[in-house]
Amino acid sequence: MNSNDKKDLERPQNACGRPGPERGEVAWLEHKIVLQMNHIMKIYSNGVVANEDVSIELNKGEIHALLGENGAGKSTLMKVLFGIESPDEGQILLNGQETVIRSPQDAISKGIGMVHQHFMLVPSLTVAENIILGVEPKKGGLFIDMDKAVQEAEKIAGKYNFDIDVRAKVEEIPVGIKQKVEILKALYRGADILILDEPTAVLTPQETDELFVQLEKLRDNGHTLIFISHKLDEIKRICDRATIMRSGRSMGTYEVEDISTEEMSRLMVGREVILTFDKKPAEPSAVYMKVRNLSVRNGQGVLKVDDLSFDLRGGEILGIAGVEGNGQSELIDSLTGLNKSYRGNIWMKDTDIEKCSIKDIRELKVAHIPEDRMTSGCAGNLNILENLFSNQYTDPAYSGKMLLKTKKIQERSAELIKEYLVKCKSFRQNVGMLSGGNIQKVIVAREFSTGPDIIIANQPTRGVDVGAAEFIRKRLLQFRDAGCAVLLVSADLNEVFSLSDRLAVMYKGKFSGMFTDVAAVTEEELGQYMLGLKHQEEQEGVIYE
Repeated sequence: MNSNDKKDLERPQNACGRPGPERGEVAWLEHKIVLQMNHIMKIYSNGVVANEDVSIELNKGEIHALLGENGAGKSTLMKVLFGIESPDEGQILLNGQETVIRSPQDAISKGIGMVHQHFMLVPSLTVAENIILGVEPKKGGLFIDMDKAVQEAEKIAGKYNFDIDVRAKVEEIPVGIKQKVEILKALYRGADILILDEPTAVLTPQETDELFVQLEKLRDNGHTLIFISHKLDEIKRICDRATIMRSGRSMGTYEVEDISTEEMSRLMVGREVILTFDKKPAEPSAVYMKVRNLSVRNGQGVLKVDDLSFDLRGGEILGIAGVEGNGQSELIDSLTGLNKSYRGNIWMKDTDIEKCSIKDIRELKVAHIPEDRMTSGCAGNLNILENLFSNQYTDPAYSGKMLLKTKKIQERSAELIKEYLVKCKSFRQNVGMLSGGNIQKVIVAREFSTGPDIIIANQPTRGVDVGAAEFIRKRLLQFRDAGCAVLLVSADLNEVFSLSDRLAVMYKGKFSGMFTDVAAVTEEELGQYMLGLKHQEEQEGVIYE
């Protein structure tokens, strides 16, 4: 701790537990603190208290982590800051002046930008067109001046040392560059305060390193960054301070260097969280899934899965890592019956699924946790009970000859809500009203409660807090130990490393690498395979003949 820090600690404490100004030190406050959110209260129309007396302050030129369980209130707090939601109580001070933020456009005009977890880019447009979208330079007052747009995009990219070809189409650039384009969009609109929602969720280790260099430069140039993430090791690595939330309330703001990841987890969840697993050796059995010479094209005719062959056995977890867009989604859609336009063969427990319906595949005891929980994982306008039993209505345990066994379904719904720690009022609550992490728990509860022999888990813990992620990962290991075959697709390298018995890397529709000794592989090495910088010519352990 330096001398300035010691002086700060001697100051009176404000609502956030941080040093407040002494008398006559208003100038210090205005220079040091750029944003204060004081005593924010937000209660939704369904009675859910999302934020209860939450206070947070941001210093100029810092990277400030905001972390908490799904449903802890951090997303709502950021929606209030970005003008998507209006607080029921509380105040926002921007550079010492009280302000009201009525909309995202209002927030942008006040120097607040947001980079969403799911990119808000138009794939068919160029990088330059995306950057200037909505604030286009005009020629003659009517037409877009594209030459000026390119100049402006190159100027903003050069100012922040972002090495980007602004003439490239967004659909043709890597995920890591798309992340930078999103940041440049916000900076071009004058953002001094930048909210980053899970910015590394889909990046390789190398792309994460590059992003962190850029974020540190932004911080050093006086920008203030709010870093929302569930990756505690990344928070330790790049953030200066962290505000931790639980159940809609702030658990305090901490200097990151002074708090361990274990303590962060405990404050978030309210109990000790196991961040590593003692996994017993796998005991693989028969081949449960066999894929041979699988090729899949997307809707535009682009080859996404290229002559892929592999086996999956009971009692093992095969992890698949890779930068998104390298064929993982097309592979999973083919395996689960969502896409029938493929060449090659897929067998599930000795059954060729080419002519099988999704229901037929399900009846082979195949469970599927989809990549996108909102579009294909749940029906947001239906309640929790209806979502939990959407794939089990014909089960004799819950369906009679004429009518459903309503009481039994309700009892089982209540049991699953309790077992999977879903935060809700009751099973009658609409799924769309839950937080993202609790929606994921409903999906996982539905899939795991069917007693599967094969689990296809695509990003099972994406956007899920450490407590829920721990719970889901434990369950996957329990199913594996019980003889279930698990195919795990994940962008979280910690997850694939900790759970996988074998680990494959997808690059341009093929396996660029397959590792049977997962413990011997480093993140750096895996990242090279993910980026196509390395490739195994021969891969052991892909097929069992």
